[in-house]
Amino acid sequence: TNLEHPDFREVAAERLLRAATVTFDEIDPGADDARFAMGRYFAELDVRFANGFDPGDGGADHDVVTMAAPGGAFVVVRTDGDVIGCGGVLRLDAATAEIKRMWIHPEWRGVGLAGRLLAHLESRALSLGRRRVVLDTNESLTEAIAMYHRFGYAPTGRYNDNPYAHHWFEKHLEPVG
Repeated sequence: TNLEHPDFREVAAERLLRAATVTFDEIDPGADDARFAMGRYFAELDVRFANGFDPGDGGADHDVVTMAAPGGAFVVVRTDGDVIGCGGVLRLDAATAEIKRMWIHPEWRGVGLAGRLLAHLESRALSLGRRRVVLDTNESLTEAIAMYHRFGYAPTGRYNDNPYAHHWFEKHLEPVG
C-alpha cells in the first residue's frame, strides 16, 4: 500500500515533527493574515457545501467586529511563518462564548492540529470569563462533527439563524487549576 512506501512514511514523519512546532497567535481579526485564513476557510466551505457558501454582506468584516478584543479573540495557526489555520471566539452573553471560523489547511489535517486549536479556543473563552461554549456546523463537515463529539461537545438546540448550520453543540468549561 501507499502507507508502506518509504516516501509516504518520510513525509508523514516530517509533518508530525513540523506540527509540533506550530504556533497559535492571537491577532486582530482585521489583519491581513486573519483575512487570508478566513478567505481560505470561506473558499473551502463554498466547495464542500451542497449549495455552495456565501459569507454574506458582513463576511469577514462582521468577524472583525465580533471577534475583536476585548470581548473576543482571533487566532491564526502558523508554521514557519505560513498561516495554516484559524479560529475565533466571540461573546454571546455573560456566560457563553461561540467558537467560529475554525479551519486547518487540508495538507495539515490528520496530525492533531484541529484538536489543539479547539482546546486553545476553549482556553481563550475561559480567560474571557465564559464558562460555556457553543458552535454550529454544516452536515457536510463530518470530520468536524466527529471531533466535537470526541472533545465532549453535546448537541444543543438551535441558538442562531445561520442558514448553513445543521448541527449545534455546547460544552461547559471547567477552569484549570
